[in-house]
Order: sequence, then structure tokens, then C-alpha cells
Amino acid sequence: MSKNNLKHARTCVYNVNYHIVWSTKYRRKVLTDEIAEYLKILLKEIATDKEFEVILAEVGENDHVHVFVSAHPKISPSYIVKMFKGISGRKLFLEYPEIKEKLWKGRLWNSSFYLETVGSISEEAIKKYIENQKTRG
Repeated sequence: MSKNNLKHARTCVYNVNYHIVWSTKYRRKVLTDEIAEYLKILLKEIATDKEFEVILAEVGENDHVHVFVSAHPKISPSYIVKMFKGISGRKLFLEYPEIKEKLWKGRLWNSSFYLETVGSISEEAIKKYIENQKTRG
């Protein structure tokens, strides 16, 4: 484990990372380049506000999101996903109301998600994988 990834909190030293993936409802390809850039900014703002960190975020194939996140052990992965999907969905609909025309029932995101923990050994591999999502879209 490299020392530069360690975070120091009042009661612990940690390196807790997650690779989280979720898709748009019905895998609709509504995440255009412009929307994807805004979404990445939103995800970083949400993380800062909720006290975790987006290390890397990318949109793949205009219909799904990959995020590499670091968080204090007290913050549950399900809370992170709930914050990302809930807040970003609401704000994207406000900023880009045309997205609603391609979806119905007012939901941007599929209700499920993929989550894996990322140890320090696999960290670089995950970062490369997420960075390559942009070129696949």
C-alpha cells in the first residue's frame, strides 16, 4: 500500500475506495458529451458536499457512469450511490429538460448499480479502465 493514498481522520487512518457503475434507465443514450461534462462536475460537487472524494469519473457509451471514489469508513457505499444518483438526476433534469423526453416516469437512472471495493494494488488498473471509458463511447 502506498503511503500517499492514506487519509488521516481523527480516529483512523484509511484507504477506502470504491468503483461504482450505474446506467441510465432503459440504457437510453442520453448522456451526450455536454451532459457528461456537467455530470462529472456535479459528481465532484456532491462528493465534496457529502464529505467523500471523486478520484475519477467518466461516462461510457452515453448510457452509464463509472466513478472511482474514496470515502471515510463511516460513509456507506449505498449512501454514496444514493447521493450521486438522487442529486445528479434531479439537477440534470433541471439543467437539461430535454432528457425527460427520452425517458418516462421522471427517472434518469436505473435503480441498480455495480460496486466493488478497490485495494491499493488494483487502484491503477481501475483508473486506467475508467479513463478508457471515454474513448469507447
